[in-house]
Amino acid sequence: MGRDTNFYYSFLVLSPDRRRAVVAVWDFCRAVDDAVDEPGERDGAEALAFWRAELDRCFSTRAPDTAQGRALVPWITRFNLPRQPFEDLIDGVAMDLIPRRYASFDELREYCLRVAAAVGLICLEIFGYENPAARQYAVELGLALQLTNILRDVGSDLRRGRLYIPLEDLSGYNVEESDLRAGRLTPRVVALLAHQAARCREFFARARAALPREDARRLAAAEIMGAIYVAILERIEQRNFDVFSERVRLPRPVRALIAFRTWVQIMVGVRGQGSGARRDQG
Repeated sequence: MGRDTNFYYSFLVLSPDRRRAVVAVWDFCRAVDDAVDEPGERDGAEALAFWRAELDRCFSTRAPDTAQGRALVPWITRFNLPRQPFEDLIDGVAMDLIPRRYASFDELREYCLRVAAAVGLICLEIFGYENPAARQYAVELGLALQLTNILRDVGSDLRRGRLYIPLEDLSGYNVEESDLRAGRLTPRVVALLAHQAARCREFFARARAALPREDARRLAAAEIMGAIYVAILERIEQRNFDVFSERVRLPRPVRALIAFRTWVQIMVGVRGQGSGARRDQG
């Protein structure tokens, strides 16, 4: 995993075994995603069929065919990784095979649950947790991260023929898809994107509320991810929602500082005051 990913600094707080396990999951999921975005010799449907078969090999006694599958196998047993979220991820990526539009947020939420929350639930087993409420935290955080990605990538997604902003939102703000394609930051477009940002913040708040206090240290990596993405969201807002001229990024030193600051806050107990808390294990 390269240092330019937004997850790199969050994984540094993990033990070596857990870090290797998360990287193996990340690499496998990345390969599944690339099956549609960068299919290569196979078309997207054929590539996804291959990864479904590879997943079956990973969870059986047969040897996987790929480096990603072989790297994943030991951690499936070591951390008792569930198969269903991997299946959900492939189902979600399959939704991108044919460019589509989402009529409502409920439809978009189903997509986000598959492509993002599912990965969070896999990683949760690697991070470790005591309170079952941590699973809801993983879901809410996964939704928050994916919705932030959607907002950040409106321009680049449209160039791929994809639009993830619900059509009911476009209609509510009297914005046409052509306005977004043109990258025009009209007051109505800005209001539409501000609404998406508010939804992101809502899910970040839900994640904070669901974080069990006793699991805050175990989930430090996830909290760092969330803090970095909140900073990306803030930068989008500071740019008056210009997500068209260039991709909004955080410099490496900024990400490193956010990671360190968040880790310190968790260690001293400033973070992790979620409503799911039962007791402080120190």
